[in-house]
Amino acid sequence: MKQLYLLLLAMMPINELRGTIPVGIEVFKLPVWQVLLVAITGTMIPIFFLLLLLPWLVNFLTKRSALADRFFTWLFQRTREKFYKNYSLYGNLGLAIFVAIPLPMTGAWSGAVAAFVFGIPYWRALGWIFLGVVVSGLIIMVLSLGLFSII
Repeated sequence: MKQLYLLLLAMMPINELRGTIPVGIEVFKLPVWQVLLVAITGTMIPIFFLLLLLPWLVNFLTKRSALADRFFTWLFQRTREKFYKNYSLYGNLGLAIFVAIPLPMTGAWSGAVAAFVFGIPYWRALGWIFLGVVVSGLIIMVLSLGLFSII
C-alpha cells in the first residue's frame, strides 16, 4: 500500500520524485532502492501519455478557447526562456540536464512540455527525460539520505 501511495505521489506534476523520495525514505521507512524505483516509475508513467497527447490537446484547446490559447502561449514562452540556453548549448542532452536539475519547474512534466515546444521526437524525448529523471532521483536520494542522517 505504501508503494502505491508513493507511485501516485510521484505521478503528480508539482511533486514528481522530488517529494516522493524523502517521503518514502523518512516517513514510510522503505528500502532506498525500492523508493527510487517506485519514484522513477511513478514520475515516468504520465510522461508516456503527456508526450503523446500534448500536441493533440494543445491544438484542440487553443482552437476552441481564447483563454487556453493565452495560457499555452504563456507556458510555451516561459518554457522556451528556461530551456533555450540548455538546448542551444547541449542539444538533446540539454533536455536530460533540464529534467535532472532538482529545482521547481524543471522536472519531467516541464521536460515533456519543452520537448513538445522544441519538436523533439517522441522516443528521443522519452529517453532523455528518463535519463534526467534517473539522475534527478539519484541526486534527491543522496540529498535525502544526507539530510536525514544530520537530523
